[in-house]
Amino acid sequence: MKAMILAAGKGTRVRPITYTMPKPMMPILQKPVMEFLLELLRQHGFDQIMVNVSHLAEEIEGYFRDGQRFGVQIAYSFEGRIVDGTLVGEAVGSAGGMRRIQDFLPFFDDTFVVLCGDALIDLDLTAAVKWHKAKGSIATIVMKSVPREEVSSYGVVVTDDDGRIKAFQEKPKVEEALSTNINTGIYIFEPEVLDYIPSGVEYDIGSQLFPKLVEMDAPFYAIPMDFEWVDIGKVPDYWRAIRGVLSGEIKNVQIPGHQVAPGIYTGLNVAVNLDKVDITGPVYIGGMTRIEDGAKIVGPAMIGPNCWICSGAMVDNSVIFEWSRLGPGVSLVDKLVFGRYCVDKTGATIDLQAAALNWLITDARHDPPTHSPLERQAIAELLETNAT
Repeated sequence: MKAMILAAGKGTRVRPITYTMPKPMMPILQKPVMEFLLELLRQHGFDQIMVNVSHLAEEIEGYFRDGQRFGVQIAYSFEGRIVDGTLVGEAVGSAGGMRRIQDFLPFFDDTFVVLCGDALIDLDLTAAVKWHKAKGSIATIVMKSVPREEVSSYGVVVTDDDGRIKAFQEKPKVEEALSTNINTGIYIFEPEVLDYIPSGVEYDIGSQLFPKLVEMDAPFYAIPMDFEWVDIGKVPDYWRAIRGVLSGEIKNVQIPGHQVAPGIYTGLNVAVNLDKVDITGPVYIGGMTRIEDGAKIVGPAMIGPNCWICSGAMVDNSVIFEWSRLGPGVSLVDKLVFGRYCVDKTGATIDLQAAALNWLITDARHDPPTHSPLERQAIAELLETNAT
């Protein structure tokens, strides 16, 4: 069976991570989120998968290639052009991406599934497709119910008692929401839906195709399902996803590596003396990372591979990407470190280089800076001030 993963977006709300990494490649404990989607599709018999790519397309294509090692077949539709020898992404919208593939050569010739490439889901796709076919639907949205106080963060779907879609509300006020069922970005389509998408223009599924189907009174339905769904739309969402995996709240993602002590997991060849480092789980430490004696780590926390945490440094409820070196006295509480950027859990970002702080948190492959005890004390006081 056939499916499509939407992977062409720039991921502006997850910057700075998406400056150099497309959203579908964002790692959930070292495994790209899109890989989990491929596993789900394969589990339910979807083994022919189209992926539209644009922003940093080569990162996605280079990792997944033809899909063979994931037990599926993958092909890519690039949206963009070459400018001065460089690939420049020019996404054509989620619906436009489907239409572009179909215009190249009709690929979607039976019921197919479309998934957004930036969410962790554990869904019975087989049951959803069966319901879709039983309704005779041309398009079906898989919905999930959320607490009423959260509806203003999502697109709300309004249906009648039979599940037929009557209207949409985009991030309504809590008191104005007509439903607590939200659009999860998981869709089931019949090929005929492509007849309602114009060729050669940017066109969106949610804001253009779906309202058109409602206006036409097409057989357009939504099914509410109870399933695990972690939308990684913004940096705080990514933060919650990592915390959820480490704490065991997200059941369909296994913590990699080996459990070397209760709640402490490590990859290969991690240099750490657990008797001389203060670690409170749950914590994951990637392979070839060095944790010096006297460091402190408080979970939930993830430290990527090839990192270097110096003596006296503290990582508390934080996410540290690969090749990060935290100098002596650096105290990170509720922070995400990605290259030259330090992000708090609200998404506020500090460019360490622009702030002349890139010698505090550096690339572990660089020669480490040297500082006197007085300088180290000043560093600790500065970071403590920033943390508050």
